[in-house]
Amino acid sequence: MTNKHYSNIRATLAIAQASFRSIIRSPSSVVFTLLFPLIFILVFGFISGGGVISVDVGLAKTNDTINPVYQGLKRVGVIHLIHTQTEQEMKTNLQKGTIDAIMDIQKNTAPPYYTVNIQYSKASGDKENILKSALNNIFFQINTHLPGAPPPVAVIKEVAVQSREYKTIDFILPGQLGFALLSTGVFGTAFVFLSLRLTLVIKRFFATPVKRYSIVVGEAMARITFALIGALFIISIGHLAFGFTLVHGFVTVVNMLILSFIGVLVFMGFGFTVSGIAKNETSVPPIANLITLPQFLLSGTFFSINVFPAWLQPISRALPLTYLNDAMRKVAFEGASLMDVSHQILVLCLWGVGIYFVAVKTFKWE
Repeated sequence: MTNKHYSNIRATLAIAQASFRSIIRSPSSVVFTLLFPLIFILVFGFISGGGVISVDVGLAKTNDTINPVYQGLKRVGVIHLIHTQTEQEMKTNLQKGTIDAIMDIQKNTAPPYYTVNIQYSKASGDKENILKSALNNIFFQINTHLPGAPPPVAVIKEVAVQSREYKTIDFILPGQLGFALLSTGVFGTAFVFLSLRLTLVIKRFFATPVKRYSIVVGEAMARITFALIGALFIISIGHLAFGFTLVHGFVTVVNMLILSFIGVLVFMGFGFTVSGIAKNETSVPPIANLITLPQFLLSGTFFSINVFPAWLQPISRALPLTYLNDAMRKVAFEGASLMDVSHQILVLCLWGVGIYFVAVKTFKWE
């Protein structure tokens, strides 16, 4: 009788294979990872330019901000005035199509009293008309308060800039992909490890030569593989059916998959933490929803966080899903490399270090 050397690598792969089979047979895994995000992608893909309209207007540093035209624009709800970007950043973003216009209001010594210089993005579509309509309405309101028959209070001088069209799907798909990764990492990991603990499967593993890390790594490999397959499926449907922008084609897809890998790895840390805190399976959903729901609503999944109230935006910018969504959009639409989104990756990694530290403290094997 020969004694074969026990291999933990083979054990890890066997656990990963068994876990992957259980995932694809689980309705909840398929719903949260594939079906749920796909429904939103289909809805927003078919309505194309629907959703909340916001005209993003960058303000030149030489802009006169005390004139009535500027003050009137501040009161128009659909006009989002951007003050924080540099001149070069605004020009770059205008060419990329991520802002709709750059405006510079100058005061004149003779009528017309103000000249509104506007650079438009050719891809802005109806947003150009919305901005001009708002300006003309402001001009009319100012003129009606002047005595007699005054000359036009202001004139518009416009220049069109060629840019890439920024479609609704280009915003929605990365957000839905990020939420799918979050759901897979949190719910999938929490339910699996809690179930393994409660059914004493892990305890039985301890009676075998299987190492603890083999259990964790095997389960992680299965979830990451399933998440990446789901990510590739979502990206492919978005690109082929609705024209989701992939600036550099295959390279962009690879970069998005790398970001997906980082994202699901971080989010699994939340799942480990939930499985350690939860006492039974019925307590998993409430705890997991406390983690996933705020990120789903506040991390720019459906709308830009710029439309949120000012007091809420710092909270949104602190959430890990915000940085994953932002990195995905920059890579897909702007053609950014992984080095260009190194800040977002760094924040995700810091979240990962912090949450895995908590997971180690709370995780229970038995």
